[in-house]
Amino acid sequence: MLELNNVRAGYGAINVLWDVSMAMEQGRLTTIIGPNGAGKTTLLRAIMGLVPLSQGDIKLRGERLNGKPTWDMADAGVAMIPEGRMIFRDMSVEENLIIGGFNKAQRAHVKTRLEASYDMFPRLRERRAQLAGSLSGGEAQMLAMARGLMSDPKLLIIDEPSLGLAPLVVNELFEILAKLKAEGRTIILVEQNTERALAIADHVYLLQGGKVVLSEAAASVTLARLHDLYFNH
Repeated sequence: MLELNNVRAGYGAINVLWDVSMAMEQGRLTTIIGPNGAGKTTLLRAIMGLVPLSQGDIKLRGERLNGKPTWDMADAGVAMIPEGRMIFRDMSVEENLIIGGFNKAQRAHVKTRLEASYDMFPRLRERRAQLAGSLSGGEAQMLAMARGLMSDPKLLIIDEPSLGLAPLVVNELFEILAKLKAEGRTIILVEQNTERALAIADHVYLLQGGKVVLSEAAASVTLARLHDLYFNH
């Protein structure tokens, strides 16, 4: 569904990604793991058009994504839930959600999508009129995820969803990810909690220094082997 071929990208004169090639299959959850500074977030930004490529191609269902403006990604069927939530704190929960479904293709379905969001995240229904800035960290993450789903994306990209959350909230979050996977959604997950990411993923990529050093079915990868790769590269 999504293919990256020999991608190089970075910031000005600083190159971060080196000849990265990946393939994310439709209806599967692909996790990208690696130490801080490995290039994971840069990779997601490159997919979203936030970082230009200096080499290579990114294709979604055969259509070239690189060069497409970020604001057109929702219409292309791609949504990203960024690290740090990045919700609109001075707007209500419901207003945040409505913004997520404002692309042309989905505008007519906003009410239906709102109900689906509240069914999946019942706490957001209780807080629909509250300012988003008053939510707890876990609730804010749920809002960010629900907002991303409002456009009914064909490809959902999630960056570090469990960062800074309490263990109970992390459990709840991964239950929701399992539900989304069971619905047949195509998901790219960047996650520091390697054990949880491996347990839910179909395929795993390990990035080190902006390069892919492992690409395998998640079921065949052990934490011990990943630990060795982390520290021996």
